[in-house]
Amino acid sequence: MEAQVLIRVVPSYARGLPISPPPPRFELSAKPLFRSSPLRSTASRPAAASTEKPRASAIMEASGFDSEGREFKNAEEMWGEEIGKEGDVHKRKEWYRQGVGYWEGVEATADGVLGGYAHVNDADIKGSEAFLKMLLAERFPDGGRGRSLVALDCGSGIGRVTKNLLIRFFTEVDLLEPVSHFLEAARESLVPESGLAIENKTTNFFCVPLQEFTPDVGRYDVIWIQWCIGHLADDDFVSFFMRAKAGLKPGGLFVLKENIARSGFVLDKEDRSITRSDTYFKELFHRCGLHIFKSKDQRGLPEELFAVKMYALTPDAPKRVHNTRARAQPNRPGIIK
Repeated sequence: MEAQVLIRVVPSYARGLPISPPPPRFELSAKPLFRSSPLRSTASRPAAASTEKPRASAIMEASGFDSEGREFKNAEEMWGEEIGKEGDVHKRKEWYRQGVGYWEGVEATADGVLGGYAHVNDADIKGSEAFLKMLLAERFPDGGRGRSLVALDCGSGIGRVTKNLLIRFFTEVDLLEPVSHFLEAARESLVPESGLAIENKTTNFFCVPLQEFTPDVGRYDVIWIQWCIGHLADDDFVSFFMRAKAGLKPGGLFVLKENIARSGFVLDKEDRSITRSDTYFKELFHRCGLHIFKSKDQRGLPEELFAVKMYALTPDAPKRVHNTRARAQPNRPGIIK
């Protein structure tokens, strides 16, 4: 099948991930997040997740840092400085313009999009594959075999996740990426000169930022979002998921794979991205009307990188389990006839 190629260049958000080794800095999106040494003690591993649902006010009041070591008393203060008050269109556009601008200066290779950490690719794909297999086995009959499953790869970069993982499990995969030379590299890798997509999978290439993208209604079984959501401000994060929910088929899932701050947040001043804590993410999921179906920690990454977590999210509320067992009868003597 010929690949359907749609290249529409729109200034966007970038792909927040890693950084080049010298000097160490923060990374987000398409790459693992590297911590600068001054923040090592506060921004490294996530605290154990609480079983209690924290109040929104307590969550959003948590303090955070930026990559230069400055502390913010809460997320509201940080966002006020970075994107301005509501209605400050110019400052918000500048946030996204600088984010894309950073990634436009990065080479379209695995080492480029992974911030000099191309060697984490195998561990990343292995962890993602195990998580995806579990989801397909639990969500679809026969693990989805025999079905025409369709996925969307958000913040796809050079197509690393699509090529190494998604095309092995989905009949069709669409790629969404705002950095044009990354998307062109993905197209060249996935659609050879013959014009046929790998394994005859129809693939659409959308050069559009997350905050401006609206999927076709009911197209996707899985929307995969890895190492890119950190470029979205909180309100754009919520707006994206609210729109994207319409793109899921009945029973479809979001898979979000991201760096996790130990608490609060860490702002990367260079690539304009934010690493959120597990608690911060859960508050945003609540605002989006999403429920956690499964979650799992990524293993096998270098210690100097942020911890990484995978969330499978569904707009469907979990079903209540009712106890249908008959009440135990009191222990009383039988009647002798």
